[in-house]
Amino acid sequence: MFFGLFDSVEKKMRDSAANWLELADKVYAYRRDRLSEQDLNALQQSALSLRRQLREKSDASKLKLGIEALEVVLRRTGGTHYPKSGIMENVEFFLVAAIVILGIRMYFVQPFKIPTNSMWPSYNGMTPEVFATKADEPSALAKAVRFAAMGARSRTLDAPVDGEVLIPVMGNGDRVAIPYREVTGRDWFVFPARHKEYTLFVNERPVTVTVPRDFDFEWVIRDAFIPKQASGHDPGGVDLAAYLNANAGQVVRMADGKPAWRTGKSVRVGDRVLAFDILTGDQLFVDRLSYHFVRPQPGDGFVFRTDHLDSPFMKDAAGRQLEQYYIKRLAGTPGDTLEIRDFTLYRNGQPADGAKAFGANAKRDPHFSGYRASGLLATGQVFTVPADSYVALGDNSANSQDSRYWGAVQSQDVVGRPLFIYYPFTHRWGPAP
Repeated sequence: MFFGLFDSVEKKMRDSAANWLELADKVYAYRRDRLSEQDLNALQQSALSLRRQLREKSDASKLKLGIEALEVVLRRTGGTHYPKSGIMENVEFFLVAAIVILGIRMYFVQPFKIPTNSMWPSYNGMTPEVFATKADEPSALAKAVRFAAMGARSRTLDAPVDGEVLIPVMGNGDRVAIPYREVTGRDWFVFPARHKEYTLFVNERPVTVTVPRDFDFEWVIRDAFIPKQASGHDPGGVDLAAYLNANAGQVVRMADGKPAWRTGKSVRVGDRVLAFDILTGDQLFVDRLSYHFVRPQPGDGFVFRTDHLDSPFMKDAAGRQLEQYYIKRLAGTPGDTLEIRDFTLYRNGQPADGAKAFGANAKRDPHFSGYRASGLLATGQVFTVPADSYVALGDNSANSQDSRYWGAVQSQDVVGRPLFIYYPFTHRWGPAP
């Protein structure tokens, strides 16, 4: 304690003696069946002598001699309790720290990273920053700063030959997408992970790029190759399908018969085909305590587990249940009726309120594309929230897999609400919106 600085020498020595006696009692309790009779007697006698000195309020010099005598015996009999090696002390420190951290994480505050942009622009998942030319790309020093401040990781693709940049596409109508294959990789150079590998072509020669599995690569393609006035430059902007449907003449067949989009960008060998940074998603603390005392309210940011969402959308390729943490906007509580009309979410017959995102989507403010009527909330459908359940919707409705597709969240899976964005260090740092 701070005020212990002002204690007398006698008081400090008495406190020290009490601590040594506590250690002696611990050694006796844990090791008496392993000590020889001679060592056991020596331990008891030296502890008894020091305890008597304390009781008789001996001066500091006598207590010091008693402590030294006990320390000699403890050094011989203490085993792993005394003396402790530096390694053991470090192990104990980190073990106690881990227990404390796990306790805090379990019951009070939990760190959480947002991987996708289903809640954009309220919360960012991984987002791209595309560089039009090499001159726009950050220097080595700038890359280091951006990595520390924003978790930015660079990706570049260079042309293997002269020619036009072609991007393979698949599907038709409103389901056009860029094909990819899943590959194994590592996050932060250590942790095994699944990544996505995309292949672009220059004069039909392939060039590949690998990105995290949850990263929206089509956002990169829109920013890099779709004219700015058409792309919207955000997840709610004009998507690839809409653009290609309006510009069908740009889709051609390659030599292997597969369709590809002619971007109109021609490059020379060694030129940049594409350069972009992947900025990390918002990392925030989640308040796990409040919902034990206060009922979640519509409009709250809402973190939950997916363990009991029984839906094909919540199964992996092998049919196993996805057990992850998700964040959405709480849209409906037990007994509420929900409906989507004209990009507006209606709760119990009235436009939903309680969060800026509800009104912004209804008005289709910049970056908010409006709520999309689909799944359980398809056009003309009214959904009643079951007992002990909640409906969770993404603010970025056009690019969100949410309760419309996999149903209501059971109350037992509720984790908490967003509290504070602690990383990256941008204008978004601070209390969660």
